[in-house]
Amino acid sequence: MEEAGMAEGIGKGSEVAAGEYNGRVTSFVVLSCMMAAMGGAIFGYDIGISGGVTSMEPFLKKFFPDVYFRMEEDTKISNYCKFNSELLTSFTSSLYVAGLIASLFASSVTKAFGRKPSILIGGAAFLSGAALNGAASNVYMLIFGRVLLGVGVGFANQSVPLYLSEMAPPRYRGAINAGFQLSISIGILSANFINYGTQKIKGGWGWRISLAMAAVPASILTAGALFLPETPSSLIQRNNNHLKAKSMLQRIRGTQDVQLELDDLIKASEISRSVKHPFRKIIQKKYRPQLVMAIAIPFFQQVTGINVIAFYAPVVFRTMGIGESASLMSAVVTGVVGIAATIVSMSIVDKLGRRVLLMVGGIQMLVSQVMVGGILSGQLGDIGGVSKNCAISVLISICVYVAGFAWSWGPLGWLIPSEIFPLEIRSAGQSINVAVNFFFTFVVAQTFLAMLCHLKSGIYFFLGGWVAVMTMFVYLFLPETKNVPIEKMDGVWREHWFWKRIVGEEHGVNKMEGED
Repeated sequence: MEEAGMAEGIGKGSEVAAGEYNGRVTSFVVLSCMMAAMGGAIFGYDIGISGGVTSMEPFLKKFFPDVYFRMEEDTKISNYCKFNSELLTSFTSSLYVAGLIASLFASSVTKAFGRKPSILIGGAAFLSGAALNGAASNVYMLIFGRVLLGVGVGFANQSVPLYLSEMAPPRYRGAINAGFQLSISIGILSANFINYGTQKIKGGWGWRISLAMAAVPASILTAGALFLPETPSSLIQRNNNHLKAKSMLQRIRGTQDVQLELDDLIKASEISRSVKHPFRKIIQKKYRPQLVMAIAIPFFQQVTGINVIAFYAPVVFRTMGIGESASLMSAVVTGVVGIAATIVSMSIVDKLGRRVLLMVGGIQMLVSQVMVGGILSGQLGDIGGVSKNCAISVLISICVYVAGFAWSWGPLGWLIPSEIFPLEIRSAGQSINVAVNFFFTFVVAQTFLAMLCHLKSGIYFFLGGWVAVMTMFVYLFLPETKNVPIEKMDGVWREHWFWKRIVGEEHGVNKMEGED
């Protein structure tokens, strides 16, 4: 009986009052969200550029001569260990430590001053980091530039997904929020193309162009943020200006009749204003499911191994003995696949729902990781390369993997945490989500090259094991959230077979006592 109840509870969730609000997707919303989603492009550009630049010989020769020597001269060293350098990994991961710290500060800025200033700070910090990196003359300038980029990405990743979820009409929230992941993918792809071009520059200074070009998406974001409208939720939360919020809602929904949505926003804002310490509040029992998701989802998103595949795709292909150009080109191929799959996700996420995509994507990633691990363990020894056919089959498996990620954990890893929090803890919850994301990105980036050296091809089985765990987690513990207005989201947890035992009792107590 328990199991039947569980299966029924697992599928539930989308029955909570879906999209009763009036309105449509207006061009005003589309433009604002396209502008804000550039925050994803700066993150993506950085992921793509740092992986490509660290496989370029002139760059390695200038800043990381020991890695260059191992790659070119040292024939005794294992294929899997060529790039294992503490300094090289700290170049990549300094950004994530800075992003982690910045995202926690971003929470108070986003709550006190609105979503727009956070986006603006993010763009400006990223811009100065790009300038420093392009002009770097030593490794310290390089790493300080990365820290500034990290501050930019920390602010942008904290505020942009919130901005998109609050601007979007409930029934299209999944598609609009997936725009963030789409622009991350576009950022990665353009970085791969630029790396492919600059690596051919004869004078060996192409890496400077690659690093400085990060200023392009950052300038668009910074200039665009000046013109972005503030979200209705934020207007009400900060200065209680109901009239201004109402006229903004009417503009973004394209209809005069927005009273129902406005009332829900005002009610959420009144609860929110009574909360003085959101980080203390979020650890209360009634917010337990949201807190668990804010930690579990970004953790799982990182241990899929996606960032290592995106960062180090060129490095992994070079490990297999493929030349510089070919390894950068294969990173372009995976970039194109990522964009195509994200677009598919945007068109189906609000129809099929979040759970189906996460489970299908999980199975797809698991199969392809086992395939990559199997091919490499059979074919790539410590010395020598792999055959062309073998390299192509690894590339195809990695493409299948990237597609699986790009229509599941990629966009949904940002969407779900940004849509499940009630307003009073939304900014704090999103900060925890981003900080956990950066923390595990840092851990994975910092340890991947050393793990590749020790576990060799077994690393793909290790990551595959995590994918199996997260797919079960979604099946058991994540309720469906499609079409549920953000302000009504707490009902989803009270109907879920597991969470209702935790929040159900709490809800009953609160109803009797009134809100604290």
